[in-house]
Amino acid sequence: MRERLVRLPPPYDNHYGVVPAPPPEGGLHLTDVLPRLSEASQALGRVQALAEQMEDQFQISRILKRQEAVSSSSIEGTNSTLDEILAVEDGGDETARAEARQVRDYAILLDQLVPEAQARGPDIFTLALIQRLHADVMRSDSAYKDRLGDLRQAVVWIGGGGNIAYSTWNPPPPDRVREGLLDTVDYLRNEGLQAVHQNLITRMAVAHAHFEAVHPFRDGNGRVGRLLLPLMMAADGIVPLYISPYIDAHKESYYTALKRAQQRLEWAEIVGFLADAIVGTVDELMTTRAALKRLKDDWLRRRKFRRNAASTRALDLLVNHPVLSVKRLGQLLDVSGAQASQAIEQLAAANILHERTGHRRNRVFVAGEVLTIINRPFGAEPALPERRDDPSDEGNV
Repeated sequence: MRERLVRLPPPYDNHYGVVPAPPPEGGLHLTDVLPRLSEASQALGRVQALAEQMEDQFQISRILKRQEAVSSSSIEGTNSTLDEILAVEDGGDETARAEARQVRDYAILLDQLVPEAQARGPDIFTLALIQRLHADVMRSDSAYKDRLGDLRQAVVWIGGGGNIAYSTWNPPPPDRVREGLLDTVDYLRNEGLQAVHQNLITRMAVAHAHFEAVHPFRDGNGRVGRLLLPLMMAADGIVPLYISPYIDAHKESYYTALKRAQQRLEWAEIVGFLADAIVGTVDELMTTRAALKRLKDDWLRRRKFRRNAASTRALDLLVNHPVLSVKRLGQLLDVSGAQASQAIEQLAAANILHERTGHRRNRVFVAGEVLTIINRPFGAEPALPERRDDPSDEGNV
């Protein structure tokens, strides 16, 4: 790090920034984390096998992207909830807080770019893409001072409570940001020796640490850096995982691993952390899927559902759309407003949906049991309703 120090411009010219060396393309010393890498590779194989049984392997769940957006934004201090995001998108809430709109923008960006990354491969990674990610993810942040997507022209530092004298990392001065970011982009495109010497998990860890070391924007770097991870997976032909919930639950280890990579070029810890994040995320995904399947089985025992009825078809939608208005359900099912309203009334009668606004018009309905499973703390066991083997109030829905 000492060899890469550059004096910062006034009024910070008593301090130095670090111009990160280009990401390493050769083999890295990862002996201590090889078992964790192996376990992560096996976890990726489990998800790939699951995805191959599905119609669209790159859209396993809309909700996973929304969870990613909520957690990644939370790490940076932009706090919203999954319920809020879903209310904005499917509940027709036009009065959402700026924080909720910001998190929604993150999720929509994933919806748009994951299929593009899958189609284009590593060619998707350009300076323009990085700038687009920043502009889109920060567009609802009215406090952001620079023009969206522009590389920073200000000195920034990490840590120190606002005082650069106590910082833990000083990124490069503004006039060296572009060259550092272009090094990141070149590495992301996977055209060098890293394609031979490093597997995907290693490359994800190195690229993420390098991008965060460059810190190309005044704010929003963490969110952009974490957006790159699922895009790298999609570009590599792997089903993308969304690991920000894991990172949010293990922030201290995450920051420690980043520091070791950035300050000492010791890559094993960040590679091991990412491997653990993949394993933990896959375990959580499998647990959630099993819990939601059991929940749907419970729903089917509550009432007798008529095949192909709107209410029956709605059951398959509630996992990805647990917050709904009548209008939104009609759009999703391609049925009339009257049919959608009837379906929601029938599901409410089966205690599957609950109205939460208390209004006569513009009502919003929630599948609370779905949200309870999805919103649980990372690693916690899902809460499921008690099994009803002999339901007493069966009817035709």
